[in-house]
Amino acid sequence: MIKEAMIETSILPAPVLEQNPQDAPKALPSLLGATREELAAALAAIGVPERELRMRTTQIWHWIYFHGIRSFDSMLNVGKNLRTALAEHYSLERPQVISEQLSTDGTRKWLIRLASETEGARGDEVECVYIPESDRGTLCISSQVGCTLTCTFCHTGTQKLVRNLTAREIVAQLVVVREKLGDFPGLVPPKDGLLPGEGNRPITNIVFMGMGEPLYNFDNVRKAVGVLSDGEGLSLSRRRITVSTAGVVPQMEALGREAGSMLAVSLHAVRDELRDRLVPLNRKYPIKELLDACRSYPGATNARRITFEYVMLKGINDSPAEARELVRLLKGIPAKINLIPFNPWPGAPYECSDWDTIERFSTIVFNAGYASPVRTPRGRDILAACGQLKSETEKLRARARLIAES
Repeated sequence: MIKEAMIETSILPAPVLEQNPQDAPKALPSLLGATREELAAALAAIGVPERELRMRTTQIWHWIYFHGIRSFDSMLNVGKNLRTALAEHYSLERPQVISEQLSTDGTRKWLIRLASETEGARGDEVECVYIPESDRGTLCISSQVGCTLTCTFCHTGTQKLVRNLTAREIVAQLVVVREKLGDFPGLVPPKDGLLPGEGNRPITNIVFMGMGEPLYNFDNVRKAVGVLSDGEGLSLSRRRITVSTAGVVPQMEALGREAGSMLAVSLHAVRDELRDRLVPLNRKYPIKELLDACRSYPGATNARRITFEYVMLKGINDSPAEARELVRLLKGIPAKINLIPFNPWPGAPYECSDWDTIERFSTIVFNAGYASPVRTPRGRDILAACGQLKSETEKLRARARLIAES
């Protein structure tokens, strides 16, 4: 039996305080997550002269994203008058961490309540997951509240789409987690010994593989990648930022050209008939069209290979013939194939392939010249594995509400 370690894991609804809406103070817009252009516009709006905008933007950008400050008063090389003006008009508000869970394998999951500037959107929640390894730390972030797709093997996909995240909300996930991991100057990392080895940064890689289809929120994802990769702030290499898509073909070329990120494609089948069932988006953009877009993806080389994700479903897509067809389909594409053991949930319509079957499939792909690592399931004991995000949290919250109302 897997034991589970949890930190602040209460998922009961937060208490609602009675308050006249007219008496509630209006929240100041947060600058956390702003692009350089947005930050410059915010400074201009409070009277910073045009001749100073570039310098002031660079100063404040460095404080927000390199130092991770929470208060404008911490900006030691910024004049008091400007700090006061900033505090009167803006904030550095973060999303609220509702729960934090720690798996026995070191995986961490956070349920985050957003502090959005979007009208009526405050209180929406997403999850993000941190996966530590000896030589790296990967943060899996969300791009939407819920999901617009209905992939039948993905529990997350059973949730309805609520809305797109703003670029600021996407960036804020990284800032919140870096704080939690002590990855800003002056902060102390957790003392549980589950972070990457000495000399390695806690977060080295970002994957857009959380809730949502990133390419259905293209503009905000593109802007967020720009902030995440800025060398004077959060400083993540674009080669360490991977955007995953189920196959939104019209946006793929723009992603490579404008964002310059790495690409991952959720393939999962080698025949349109089967992929239509597993990934209904395939009915709109079938396999040939999807793979043609991969062949022309800007920047794809043997050094910047496209990752194809393939969930292993027992008796569905795991035969040797399908492994050989996968190799044939990917011919000419700089690619690696991640084989993902299916993560089941109660009532799931599929089972995970047997280990021998997965190994046989992997060997066929590997012998054809493609890297074919089998992704080790991480965080299953806290429902943080691939395809499990937020679904169980939603069910437990609903159960708690029923108990409270009974």
